Amino acid sequence: MEATTYREQRRLSAKLIAPRWHTLAVLFAVLAFSALAAWGARMRGMNPSAPPQNLAAAYSFALGLEWLMAAFVWFGIRLRKVSLRELIGGRWGNWRAVLTDAGIAVLFFVASNLVSGVLAGFLKIDPGQAVRGLLPHTGVENALFLLLALTAGICEEIIFRGYLQRQFTVMMGNAGAAIVTQGILFAVFHGNQGLKFMAIIATYGWLLGALAYWRRSLRPGMIAHFAQDGLVGLLAPYLFR
Repeated sequence: MEATTYREQRRLSAKLIAPRWHTLAVLFAVLAFSALAAWGARMRGMNPSAPPQNLAAAYSFALGLEWLMAAFVWFGIRLRKVSLRELIGGRWGNWRAVLTDAGIAVLFFVASNLVSGVLAGFLKIDPGQAVRGLLPHTGVENALFLLLALTAGICEEIIFRGYLQRQFTVMMGNAGAAIVTQGILFAVFHGNQGLKFMAIIATYGWLLGALAYWRRSLRPGMIAHFAQDGLVGLLAPYLFR
């Protein structure tokens, strides 16, 4: 992978990559999305596992919102003349770079699921409870679900591990605090799943944040995130009976 240059890294780490008002707007969007999702769960009878009346429409709505938020992030960083390539952390220059990031993503996928499994056992929760009602059943729903998983892998990594983590690193002057904060907001973004599941999601967000900080790239996290969400849809009917 062709990583960002030293000069680009210095520029991104030394100053905000978007105006403060823009970050406040992104935070408001995260909270609004969480409130909307929680309201939807409440309308389904206070049961996160109860399915929406129209899964395809729910998937499409979530797709639109996530891409809209990612587009707003792109708009904000362009105000400070930061490119999306810089935010993601470079580009692949050859197949060896692609395979390296894919291999790291696979190892991360395994390790993060082990951590999540241990945490789920400690909290005494059913891993499938929060997703059963959101799983696809028809061919159209499967296609939209996988597209939504890909969207989450791209957009949520850009929003949380890319944009917010970098902004908080500058604002707080501490990368560790930035990783913790974005992980909490990542859990809030999925707040309709309940507090115990939010603890698992926050932990997953922290692991993704640490991965992005270590690699100085969002690409391994994007691959792992897509695999995590996509495999849930494909395998959950067999895993969470």
